[in-house]
Amino acid sequence: MPVIESAIQRVRLTKKQHDRNEPQISAYRTAVKKFEKASVAGADNLAELYKAASSAIDHAYSKGLIKKNKASREKSRLAKYVK
Repeated sequence: MPVIESAIQRVRLTKKQHDRNEPQISAYRTAVKKFEKASVAGADNLAELYKAASSAIDHAYSKGLIKKNKASREKSRLAKYVK
C-alpha cells in the first residue's frame, strides 16, 4: 500500500475508474461475441445484432475504452458477415 498521499489518491482514483470502465468493456465485448456467434450459426437477425454490436463499439470508443482505429477495424470485420 502506498504511503505518500498523492499515491494513495491515485490508487483510489484508479479503482474508481476501473469499476466504471469494466462493465462498459464487458458489455462491448458481449455484444461483439453475440454477433460473431450468431453469424457462425447463420441466424436471421444478423442486421439487428450488427447494429447493437456497432453501437457498443461506438460507445466504447466515445468513452475512451478503445482507440479509433480499433473501433474502425472491429466494425469493418463485423460488417463482412452482414453482406
